[in-house]
Amino acid sequence: MKKTAVIIILLFVSAFSFAQNEAEKGLEAITMESIKGQLGFLASDWTEGRAVGTKGAYMAADYIASLMQLYGVEPFGDVEYSRPSRRQMMAGARPEVSKSYYQSFSLLQYEPGEEQKFSVVSSRPGSESAVDFVYQSDFSVNTGTVGQSAQAGLVFAGYAFTDEDEGYDDLAKIDLNGKIAVVLRGYPGHQDSSSVGFEKFTPEGRWAVYRLERDKMSRLADAGAIAVIQIMPGVDPSGSWSKNQIYPVKGAYYEADEPLSSYYNTRMAMPGKELGGNIPTFTVTPRVANSIISGTDIDFEAFEKAVADDLKPQSQVLSGKSVAFKTTVNSEIVKARNVVGMIEGEKKDEFIVVGGHYDHLGKHDGWIWNGADDNASGTVGVLSIAKAFKATGKKPERSIIFAAWTGEEKGLYGSRYFVQEAKDNDMNVVLNLNYDMIARDTEQDSAKNMARMVYTEANYNIEEATKKYVDEYDINLDLTYSPSEKPGGGSDHAPFADADIPVFYYMAAMHPDYHQPSDELDKVNWDKMLNIIKIGFLSTWEFANSDDWTRTKVEPEED
Repeated sequence: MKKTAVIIILLFVSAFSFAQNEAEKGLEAITMESIKGQLGFLASDWTEGRAVGTKGAYMAADYIASLMQLYGVEPFGDVEYSRPSRRQMMAGARPEVSKSYYQSFSLLQYEPGEEQKFSVVSSRPGSESAVDFVYQSDFSVNTGTVGQSAQAGLVFAGYAFTDEDEGYDDLAKIDLNGKIAVVLRGYPGHQDSSSVGFEKFTPEGRWAVYRLERDKMSRLADAGAIAVIQIMPGVDPSGSWSKNQIYPVKGAYYEADEPLSSYYNTRMAMPGKELGGNIPTFTVTPRVANSIISGTDIDFEAFEKAVADDLKPQSQVLSGKSVAFKTTVNSEIVKARNVVGMIEGEKKDEFIVVGGHYDHLGKHDGWIWNGADDNASGTVGVLSIAKAFKATGKKPERSIIFAAWTGEEKGLYGSRYFVQEAKDNDMNVVLNLNYDMIARDTEQDSAKNMARMVYTEANYNIEEATKKYVDEYDINLDLTYSPSEKPGGGSDHAPFADADIPVFYYMAAMHPDYHQPSDELDKVNWDKMLNIIKIGFLSTWEFANSDDWTRTKVEPEED
């Protein structure tokens, strides 16, 4: 019995040691020289800021695919068919089917056209009058992807804000179907930090205000509104529409006759099969806002003061008021592509996706937004983990997909497309690791080792495994762990979380060079970047080869 026990112990120790050696082989493949070389090219002027659909983005994608091929990662993109020439066909060659490293899709790029109309119509018994306002003097418009025209009645919808827990709902007692919604930016109490509304409703987090306004538009669309008029009491938006620019224009990094062109001058959308998400949103000046409520009992400023504390919506139809509008759109189709490779596991149909976006803001007026941190750094992280998995010499239990997404900066389109395709093809994606901006420090990070990991709260072992490896391998990272029921925000883990796929996501720092031409290589913290890549590999290696992380705090539903 003693001999048997000793043999069992030796076998266990041997297996554990072998597993350790596999992980260490992977770590050895993640080198400083490698990440510097890769980041140096992806964030160089040659790739011209990697804006989705541009020559620079295509060059970057080719480079990423070539490294996947070099590391032995198999292509996992679109199916391709070879086309032998007639002579080859006569010699016996036949078309062959293979997979590419590229997952191609189309995006619709659009911007407001030259003609935009907006008229406030007032109706009284026996008469009707209209005031015609001027585009970019009195109003601006987010058009949606197609031009539209209509005349419809107005409904004041407060902030279009809803909080079920507090029982507040601006939309509860109004009918918006076929109407134009007049809404205020913000939420009850947002301008008064001492108010009840401010205390109850102030959102938290980097993307909180963006999500709040985005969610409003979704609610208004679901309620049947055909357009939205956005009011900002006390604010005149017309300053941003002025045509005269006093010389010189002083930007953060330049002086010029005119401001630099912007990546956000145009918008993008998935063309899709349905005409959805196309509610035109008008932002108007104070004189347009006052014309809208003239002759009604609505006073925007009085409403804001009252609702901040009493939390009582005042939504109502604006009797005798309507708006006639016409929008036009200039649009074109842009071809885009993700880069996708795979290491097949013992479980061929169970996938972990390791991803990060490779696109950035491109080149405008001779200035290049190289995006060394955002997100050439995360792309290098994905490639480094792919290299490390192959270096272990072991086939993982689960299959691993390595993906460099495009279109993140325009709306997470690359990762959204992948998730939708995976769903349509019944792919069993069980986990997503997302790298986004893993190479910089905040001013408060005096030790230059701080970073943040967001993860799906129910899968608590993701945090436990990460802490274990930070200690076991003495990785110099001071990680803040941020569990969330369904992690969201403006990065590529969000489409996976929306599809109820567990995620974990690393980010090093938000910094002043975010979305600026100054996001360059000379500001990268190479040691931090290397360590974030290492901890991501170690955790993913464990998750690929064990089931511990799949245990959750969520109780299974009873039959």
